[in-house]
Amino acid sequence: MRAGLILGEALSGLRRNASMVISIVLVTFVSLTFVGAAILMQAQIGTMRDFWTGRAQVQVSMCVDGAREATCDGGAATEKQIQSVRDRLEGGALKPLISRFRYETPEQAYQNALELLGEDYKDILSPSQFGASFYVNLVDPQNSAVIAEAFAGNKGVQSVQDQMELLQPLFSALTVATYIAVGIAVLMLIAAVLLIATTIRLSAYARRRELRIMRLVGASNRFIQTPFILEGVFAALIGSVLAGVAVWGAVQFGVRGYLQNRVDFITTWVGMGDVAYVVPILIAIGAVLSAVSAGFAIRRWLRA
Repeated sequence: MRAGLILGEALSGLRRNASMVISIVLVTFVSLTFVGAAILMQAQIGTMRDFWTGRAQVQVSMCVDGAREATCDGGAATEKQIQSVRDRLEGGALKPLISRFRYETPEQAYQNALELLGEDYKDILSPSQFGASFYVNLVDPQNSAVIAEAFAGNKGVQSVQDQMELLQPLFSALTVATYIAVGIAVLMLIAAVLLIATTIRLSAYARRRELRIMRLVGASNRFIQTPFILEGVFAALIGSVLAGVAVWGAVQFGVRGYLQNRVDFITTWVGMGDVAYVVPILIAIGAVLSAVSAGFAIRRWLRA
């Protein structure tokens, strides 16, 4: 009976303040959608970083004809210089750091370039334009600087390139986008909290006569506050659920239905497992923030 009365009061308050409730739903929906997007973007960055960290290589490029680097002397690396690099990679100093390495001849590099660019470049490019290279996979990618120090400046070595350095701008851009989404989400959540508090205060003011009567007959503050808190929680939960649906739709249709088939260099994407993790978080955030803001709003009004 007591629970039914409290629930009835809460639903009555929602009907009386329908326009404000819709505002709360929309603001909560938008803000929590940004929160969900930020969480998924960070998860995507982590997934991509883990994927590429395990596969990124350090490329030791040998000199080609006409190279201007001081270590090349204008000519291609000799077999002795190539063998010297191979011996150092297989030597006792570097071997514990290396999981494996692959040697690519100029002819292989030429064929790989044709596969990427197409047969139209067959008469434009030639094997002599490509140098031999060693592609080194490390046990710990954080040790890439050791490989660079070991071969930079060696005769016959044109350059040493850590492939992870090429991906850092992409990771940085995605991280900045995540921060922007978080910033917008925080601002929207603040707006939602203030809107919920304002709605509860207006609702309490409109029912001030009922509140006085309830207090005169001995109703506790908790009994009086609970319907108002439920009003805010109900409205916020609707917005939270809508945000969860939006996040699901973004992953299902935006990521899996569009990006996954068009962005070939990214092979690992966030999926439904990540959505199942994010949606409960959004619902919990919406419920907690609305309950806290509504509780403080009605408590301050009752003290007046």
